[in-house]
Amino acid sequence: MPDPLHLIIPYAAGASQAGQQALAGLALPHLDRLLARLTLQESDVADDDALSAPHERALARALGLPSAPGRIPWAAHHLHQQGRHAQGAWAFVTPCHWRVGADHVTLDDPAQLQLTEDEARALLALMAPWFAEDGITLHYDQPTRWLAQGDLLADLATASPERVLHRDVSHWLPGEQKTHPLRRLHSEMQMLLYTHAFNEAREARRLPPVNAFWVHGAGQLPQAPHPPGPPPVVEDGLREPALREDWAAWAAAWQALDAGALARLAEQVARGGAARLTLCGERGALTWHTAPRSLGQKISSIFRPQRFADVREQL
Repeated sequence: MPDPLHLIIPYAAGASQAGQQALAGLALPHLDRLLARLTLQESDVADDDALSAPHERALARALGLPSAPGRIPWAAHHLHQQGRHAQGAWAFVTPCHWRVGADHVTLDDPAQLQLTEDEARALLALMAPWFAEDGITLHYDQPTRWLAQGDLLADLATASPERVLHRDVSHWLPGEQKTHPLRRLHSEMQMLLYTHAFNEAREARRLPPVNAFWVHGAGQLPQAPHPPGPPPVVEDGLREPALREDWAAWAAAWQALDAGALARLAEQVARGGAARLTLCGERGALTWHTAPRSLGQKISSIFRPQRFADVREQL
């Protein structure tokens, strides 16, 4: 039998009251049809404030990467995917805008910076000497995601920008102690960028200033991983409306997903094909797969089929 298709769905459930209300009114017949034929294989539940979201941990496991919260070496994995050497410790660095409120500081979506490649390269050149003083070398990769290399990144627990988006950054900052070099580097970059001509030019164009950075995906991965199966398919349609907390759009995206990818997967399973499905929320992830079932399990699934409504509170 060929390897099963593995479908991962992030943001399958919202933790807020509004998200739960939107979920309660959803009818997802193809998903329910699929769950009735699959067997629950794995449950991954962590604290609500775990550094890595459930879908990040699920994807890491599927790719054969370490999956402990905050310890997924995404930057080193990215280098392996490009056929480049990933010796030593690596991380991603994302230039960003911190919004300062009366009693907390939140992280805005880095995409809203609208950084061009030329701007990003100029900003990297401006910041690189300060990072170098702590033994960290910056390399350009994308406008809002650079690569960093240095021993300081070897044992650093980090959260992705997506995990911290619109939240108070104080809980999520890497480096547990306030004396950690990265904490000092954050302060230095804020002072450097506060009145710099780079940001004056951006503000003249009515663009938000770059006033901070975010380190994420840190760690070491000397050898390319060996995934337990083919790469999973990540269905990202729920991500944007969930992050915006636009629950009407999120519900519409769920219905489109049910009528599309999930309907196709349900049909594949009905024809005897192999499949894995991982649903991820804010708290946990559940994975089902096709597996031989006893007569009792088959009879039970006829009279008490598993439905999304039965498991969504676990997400």
